[in-house]
Amino acid sequence: MKFTRRSVLGLAASAAAFISVGARVNPALAAVEDTEKAIMEFTGGATPAEGKITLTAPEIAENGNTVPVSVSVESAMSGDDLVESVIIFAEGNPNPQVATFHFTEMSGAAEATTRMRLAKTQNVIAVAKMKDGSVFMDKKQVKVTIGGCGG
Repeated sequence: MKFTRRSVLGLAASAAAFISVGARVNPALAAVEDTEKAIMEFTGGATPAEGKITLTAPEIAENGNTVPVSVSVESAMSGDDLVESVIIFAEGNPNPQVATFHFTEMSGAAEATTRMRLAKTQNVIAVAKMKDGSVFMDKKQVKVTIGGCGG
């Protein structure tokens, strides 16, 4: 193979770009601190209380690509007891915010179901924000098995 001046310069520029970009690669998984910061942003700095919200997720997920998650909030869905929004976080995902659900009085009930992708065993967190400014949180650990072998 014969190298020309143009191909050598192109290879050199590609190598330099790869080295400079490769040195700045961010970690693939979010830190727990990122999730806590995102929760505080969602709640406006209020500390979430326990109760009122129920997060349903499997204890063991044999397939981390499709993990079913449901959330429900005990609420009359009127007045100050209205659930404005619910957010779901996965602590070990690259972007910890997985889904946000918004509700109105016409929703009737504050319930939602979705599927999410989990790369490894981690905590899944649901936070509900009420119209009166109160916030509630529920947390479950989901163990993701590799090849369905458990552990």
